[in-house]
Amino acid sequence: MPSSKMPKKSTDGATTVPVDVGPKPNPSWYVPVMVGLMVLGLLWIVVFYLTAGTFPVQPWGNWNLAAGFGLIIAGFLMTTNWR
Repeated sequence: MPSSKMPKKSTDGATTVPVDVGPKPNPSWYVPVMVGLMVLGLLWIVVFYLTAGTFPVQPWGNWNLAAGFGLIIAGFLMTTNWR
């Protein structure tokens, strides 16, 4: 057995076994931000279509779709780190 896997002996002679704690849970703000990004992206695209491109940012034109999908993708990327 490798020496890194061997139980360690403390100064009083007792054997201590390392405990695998695992990954830490996410902070409390993580899930609301994740869901908020996905919902905001969806609303951005819906508003763009319902207003025939007038809102949210008229000079962007069809780049509003990229902004909406970018927000949705950011939310989905956060789901990969959700614990």
